[in-house]
Amino acid sequence: MMSFPGSGLAKGLAVTLRTMTKKTVTAQYPDVQPELPPRTRGVIALLEENCTVCMLCARECPDWCIYIDSHKETLPAADPNARARTRNVLDRFAIDFSLCMYCGICIEVCPFDALFWSPEFEYAETDILELTHERDKLREWMWTVPAPPALDPAAEEPKEIVAARKAAEKLAAAAAAEAGGSE
Repeated sequence: MMSFPGSGLAKGLAVTLRTMTKKTVTAQYPDVQPELPPRTRGVIALLEENCTVCMLCARECPDWCIYIDSHKETLPAADPNARARTRNVLDRFAIDFSLCMYCGICIEVCPFDALFWSPEFEYAETDILELTHERDKLREWMWTVPAPPALDPAAEEPKEIVAARKAAEKLAAAAAAEAGGSE
């Protein structure tokens, strides 16, 4: 295939002319909020009630931008013959967004669904030191997290739910049989 000299220049000029004739559309950002796609990655939100202080998110973070402090608390035994239990209590959960690269590894490795993507993106600060957001701010962002997409109605029920339902039915049948036999 032979091309004549200057054909690349002509193609480039044609693109430029085509673009110049179209009307530009500029959204004036502070006045007009952008329409973000669903499930946009903005910031990381924390559902504090689900956090067991397992530290997986902090250990797996490639930037080491998650700071977690906790203490152990002893719970009294429910039964006099049982021993007292200890549990971790969350004291501090902070994310330094000046270091975070928004990879989402912390969200993926959290086994208790305590971390979520929030579509919030307006969290700029004038001082870089203020980009470390503590658990109060992370909790506020939790309420902006969109609901997960609906399950496929034609999908097969998860095996865990099927097994739990069978166990519950077996217990209910045993309780009914016991109640029927005691009458």
